[in-house]
Amino acid sequence: MESKLLGVLFFVFLAFQVPAQEKHEAYTQQINGTKLSFEMKAIPAGEFLMGSKKGKADEQPVHPVKLAPFWMSTFEVTWDIFEPFLYKDYEANHSTGAIPANVDAVTRPTKPYLDMTFGMGKEGQPALAMTHYNAIQFCKWLYARTGVFYRLPTEAEWEYACRAGSITEYAFGDGAAMLGEYAWYKDNSEGKTHKVGLKKPNAWGLHDMYGNVAEWTYDQYIPDFYAKVIGDKVNNPVAVPDKLYAHVIRGGSYEDLAKDCRSATRLPSDPVWKQLDPQIPKSNWWFPEAPFIGMRLVRPLNIPAKEEIDAYYNAAPLKDY
Repeated sequence: MESKLLGVLFFVFLAFQVPAQEKHEAYTQQINGTKLSFEMKAIPAGEFLMGSKKGKADEQPVHPVKLAPFWMSTFEVTWDIFEPFLYKDYEANHSTGAIPANVDAVTRPTKPYLDMTFGMGKEGQPALAMTHYNAIQFCKWLYARTGVFYRLPTEAEWEYACRAGSITEYAFGDGAAMLGEYAWYKDNSEGKTHKVGLKKPNAWGLHDMYGNVAEWTYDQYIPDFYAKVIGDKVNNPVAVPDKLYAHVIRGGSYEDLAKDCRSATRLPSDPVWKQLDPQIPKSNWWFPEAPFIGMRLVRPLNIPAKEEIDAYYNAAPLKDY
């Protein structure tokens, strides 16, 4: 209970620190020491109704949520910027000078025994099959490179950004007839990912919020979590993770039906996604049977203290079973 409370306090602290002296507008983040970059969109502070009356039991009850401002990456993280984190030799090839010591010190994944692109391509394609821990360590690498605190979105931030002011099942309406204009999903994906940004963005300029790859959030998956936050409006809610399984994945993927790509749809991670992993214990870094999972970045407008940032990045991985 104490650890959960501390986690909640961390996110409250993160959200309500003295605002950074920076305009809250879209920008391009250069990854220092390389020629690589990525785009971020400004997501305004606001309030919305989270969940769906028409959805599954774990999407109910619908409840009000209030969120502080943040930025979210325009696109899902691609192999172009993820792979330099994975392999030092690849990072060296993309660096314009010597790799700084603080960057070199970031723990890297063990090299996978499979082609983690699963033959779907790299350039402009979403990075995939990384674990929750792997995703957070990538954020740590970005922090070492840029000095900017990036993290996974909370589940509430993800749904708020996905809805982009809408109250319907999809950001474009209640029916799925237009989903193919916004998403790569089972009906149009040909069973594979596609380059990010080829489909229409939502009203806040975010591409591929539905389909392509499902996206990690920070939250622990708790089926009845929404029932615990009804009543007064909740500021920046988060189900702080304290177990390896399950975490919440959002947005659906190229493998999913339209009904599983709605704004409110929740998916829990599953240890079966490592069933073929020959390592004992299982890898902290990869889900070899989940080529449908990727990630998207968030940066809070209000900067947390250095010790809070370190606590987020340096939590020890839990051994798999």
